[in-house]
Amino acid sequence: MAKLPRTVIDAWDRMDGPVIFTTVDSKGKPNAIYATCVSRYGEDRLIVADNYFAKTRDNILEGSTGSILFITEDKKAYQIKGSVEYHKEGPVFEDMKKWNPEKHPGHAAAALKVEEVYSGSEKLL
Repeated sequence: MAKLPRTVIDAWDRMDGPVIFTTVDSKGKPNAIYATCVSRYGEDRLIVADNYFAKTRDNILEGSTGSILFITEDKKAYQIKGSVEYHKEGPVFEDMKKWNPEKHPGHAAAALKVEEVYSGSEKLL
């Protein structure tokens, strides 16, 4: 599995605001959401807590690929693309439950597996 470059890990730590998490349905129609309950899991996955997914959950369960777009404090954009896993139990789910605010339900953890990484239009991985 691919790993996030060190520069992107450092950028993730300087993220400004929510991420944009995008999936596609079985007909290729995109669905994008803002997500604030996010974290990195190791160097190869980014996690989005499923607190209120609807179309996003359906897309993931249908086998959607996805992307996460974020911007840093210094306004540099990064996009990570890959396949998406949906964890309702196990280590990834348990990790999400540790950092997801208690006021949110945390139904599951959507894990974007790093396959491609961009900084603006520059492909990093």
